[in-house]
Amino acid sequence: MVRKYSDTHEWIDIQETKATVGISRFAAKELGDIVFVDLPEVGRTIQVKEVAAVLESTKAAADVYAPLTGTVTEVNAKLKEAPELLSEDPEQAGWLYKIDFQQKEELNALMDEAAYQKMLGN
Repeated sequence: MVRKYSDTHEWIDIQETKATVGISRFAAKELGDIVFVDLPEVGRTIQVKEVAAVLESTKAAADVYAPLTGTVTEVNAKLKEAPELLSEDPEQAGWLYKIDFQQKEELNALMDEAAYQKMLGN
């Protein structure tokens, strides 16, 4: 499995043509306490850069953009009852959704962790 990051602060765990998507620790920290999550429907096809999910925190609402084009195969149902998982563990238990993707060339626009940290100024 390979982890990549988008320039809009999503992380993507990639295995073959399947991917798990979530928000980075940086994004979760910036949002603060997340209180509501609107996830995509299973079976929905999302296009790269399209709004895939919406998060609401005590500070703001934020769109989560699709880092890859694909069909949603699963969502993290735990987030409906416990949206705080996104604040507490955004890069593991707080994953958002899983997709099947076909356009591997879209991976070229994503960053490895070192490049993402550099973008953040770390």
